[in-house]
Amino acid sequence: MSYSPVGRGFLSGTMNANTKFEVSNDNRADLPRFTAEAMKANQVLEDLLNELAQRKGATTSQIALAWVLAQKPWIVPKLARQKENLRSTDMKFTHEELRDIDHAVSQIKLQGERYPTDQQKLVVK
Repeated sequence: MSYSPVGRGFLSGTMNANTKFEVSNDNRADLPRFTAEAMKANQVLEDLLNELAQRKGATTSQIALAWVLAQKPWIVPKLARQKENLRSTDMKFTHEELRDIDHAVSQIKLQGERYPTDQQKLVVK
């Protein structure tokens, strides 16, 4: 099973640099990749997936999942969003689309570590 194939929600098309995590047990507020600065810098990846989603008539989550599945077909998305996620298994990319996505993503330098370093202890809420 894939752990967070849509980047803990970042690749869902619902977050940006202004997103606030207000639920007391939502640890994303403590993760370096979810700082406003990192999310603003990483918006380029979200924009890329959103543009492709519009062309394919899909959501950015479906594009993110389909992209993961195109690379590793044995990955299984979580069941919580099963109906939407299952559509990603029907989505096919042309060789050119995969090449273009892979090339574009390789040019993006994501900001913020996935988890805090030893110096930045994760605060458990």
